[in-house]
Amino acid sequence: MSFVLTCPWCGPREVTDFAYGGEIRDAAPGGEDRREVFGHAYLRRNVAGEQTEWWFHRSGCRAWFLARRDTRDNTVHWTAPVQRAGSA
Repeated sequence: MSFVLTCPWCGPREVTDFAYGGEIRDAAPGGEDRREVFGHAYLRRNVAGEQTEWWFHRSGCRAWFLARRDTRDNTVHWTAPVQRAGSA
């Protein structure tokens, strides 16, 4: 798998410069239900389509950012710093 991902600070780079941080999810459930905590920590939706994800620029500025990507063909629709992601 190879595609170009645009770091909000460093610009376009090969995806191998980055580390995938997983899909954006709701906050961890409160309480002590072990099944809920396990599900939140280990289970993923594995969407075939668009999802918003965490990415880390490990070979560049070493910053976390968000990207909206289609998992079927790796088309990246947008990237944004975490604090501005809602307006992208």
